[in-house]
Amino acid sequence: MGYTISQAAEKMNLTAHTLRYYEKEGLMPFVERTESGIRIFKDYDLEWLSVICCLKGTGMSIKKIKEYIDLSLEGDSTLEERRQIFIRQRESVLAQIREMQKHLTKLDYKIQFYDQACAAKIKRNQLQKPLKQPV
Repeated sequence: MGYTISQAAEKMNLTAHTLRYYEKEGLMPFVERTESGIRIFKDYDLEWLSVICCLKGTGMSIKKIKEYIDLSLEGDSTLEERRQIFIRQRESVLAQIREMQKHLTKLDYKIQFYDQACAAKIKRNQLQKPLKQPV
């Protein structure tokens, strides 16, 4: 039992086009095909796709993901090398988080500035309007 490319794409929240691209780039050498050439995705393949999506989501290039997959296919002799890939990617993600935190701080500051500016403008406008009834 397996999934068609459309079913696998839906389960992984990807497009069939993306899955074909990943396969073309060598990221999914493990996906089986029927005699007529139809891709059959197993749960195991979806687990691999989950790792691929994780790495891609953290900014890793397709080329680097391919290197990781090639190392995985070589077996246990590359365990430490693969571990190092994840360590380096984690460091990269932490640096991205720090950078995004700086951006978030700046955005929060600007929002606060504009909140105050808008509130001050409303008060100025209220003072400039003629009063229709006594306050």
